Amino acid sequence: MSYESELGVIPPTGFFDPLGLSKNIDEETFAQYRTAELKHGRVAQLCVIGYIVPEIYRFPGEIAPGVAFADIPNGVAAINAIPALGWFQMVFLIGAVDYWGFLGDFEAGKPDLAPEELEKRKLQELQHGRLAMLAVLELLRHDSQNLVSPGFDGLDKLITGLPFLYN
Repeated sequence: MSYESELGVIPPTGFFDPLGLSKNIDEETFAQYRTAELKHGRVAQLCVIGYIVPEIYRFPGEIAPGVAFADIPNGVAAINAIPALGWFQMVFLIGAVDYWGFLGDFEAGKPDLAPEELEKRKLQELQHGRLAMLAVLELLRHDSQNLVSPGFDGLDKLITGLPFLYN
């Protein structure tokens, strides 16, 4: 079955499946792949926001007894600084979201729109999710490289393209 006319197939790329994952699969499997793409795109959008917000704002309070949110460094450096209770909270929340699955549902929060406008917005959401997945990879790459070799690029801030954040 050909999926050349599915939502998300846009020029100039067209139908992009370099690993051939959609060859010889049924519609139900393709729908599962699309749901996974949508969910991963939404999580990546949240991740990008989660990378940017701590650069300009810190939540008050503690992630665990005696450890304030403000004491946790930004980005990859936070991995070793977050206590076990903090990791437990995050894993529990992620598991709950994944179990109830509302991040992979096109119907969640769907406004009452004309069918053409709804299709346009679904396509935009897929595009934004794809872009966010690439953005997360670049944020992680840049942050990890700065962690291993501080100042490798001569810049001391994570979000280097938005200098006004640090004024």
